[in-house]
Amino acid sequence: MCRIVVAMSGGVDSSVAAALLHEAGHDVVGLSMQLYDQREATGHGFGRCCSVDDLHDARRVAAAIGIRHYVLNLERQFHDTVVANFVAEYTAGRTPIPCTHCNSDLKFSTLVDRAAGFDSTTVGTGHYAQLADDSRTGKRRLLRGRDASKDQSYFLFALTQSQLQAARFPIGGLTKSEVRAFARERGLPVADKPDSQEICFVPDGDYAQFVERHSPLVPASGVITDVNGQVLGRHDGVHRFTVGQRKGLRLSTSEPLYVLALRPTEQAVVVGQREALERVRCEVANVNWTAGETPTGSVRAAVQIRHRHRPGAATVTPLDADRAEVAFDAPERAISPGQAAVFYDGNEVIGGGWIC
Repeated sequence: MCRIVVAMSGGVDSSVAAALLHEAGHDVVGLSMQLYDQREATGHGFGRCCSVDDLHDARRVAAAIGIRHYVLNLERQFHDTVVANFVAEYTAGRTPIPCTHCNSDLKFSTLVDRAAGFDSTTVGTGHYAQLADDSRTGKRRLLRGRDASKDQSYFLFALTQSQLQAARFPIGGLTKSEVRAFARERGLPVADKPDSQEICFVPDGDYAQFVERHSPLVPASGVITDVNGQVLGRHDGVHRFTVGQRKGLRLSTSEPLYVLALRPTEQAVVVGQREALERVRCEVANVNWTAGETPTGSVRAAVQIRHRHRPGAATVTPLDADRAEVAFDAPERAISPGQAAVFYDGNEVIGGGWIC
């Protein structure tokens, strides 16, 4: 048994993760991260994630379990690592995934660093993902969670081998209903707490207004054109659109049109028919290979281009240590810059990168 530092968000998943590790005999230390004060930015209270109420819930759960609990103020780091990237990506015509940046670039790196202060090399979280050890190589493998509807492996593709070696995902082999049942049986005060459905720092879901409030230069309005450059209408900023979007174009046409591309330098939104969204190739940057080594040649994989997207069979070819080309066997629709392309071998994450 060992000392494990567990990230406690105040939700049922991380609470059960801490309780499971404690019941397994580990010396568990709960850490909650104060990341963002929505009242400061929006003036209308907190969302259901990373709020003061969540920190209070985490403390109550820690007391119920009988473990130590501490709160870390990471507001500055969260802004620099997650919020600033979110604003910059939308302004540049890409569609970001802040939860992935938060998990890999902030939470895990911070947890591992702070764990050392508690004389620990192991960190636990409430993610629906699983880990396995490769007996031949000694590498740590990242697998999908047992509950397919809650699987979060897509968001964890950027974890390095050293982070995976330190990680524990106690609820990865459980379903959501089993997690809630466990919490009720132990009398945890968050057993029936609703899941957070929004990005924590955009509680009202209005991404465009958030970007406008936080961008040094408010994205300018521009034109909506077809693929031939013919102007069909105007828009209020490329940050209001994403590839594949149909609603909100405010165009009067005889057939539905979809966003095909965003050209932020020209402040142009290019639209066309649905079939024009199909692509068979994309390039990904900042690629992380889960094993910690770049393959020497092309690999076959099932590539997932959105969280709720069905993976498509593809060949992934490394271009250098940080980039790769994905060639799908069949056309994929709405491959969106800024989203992640995650490479799977069955249920195992073997790598991933950011669509560029």
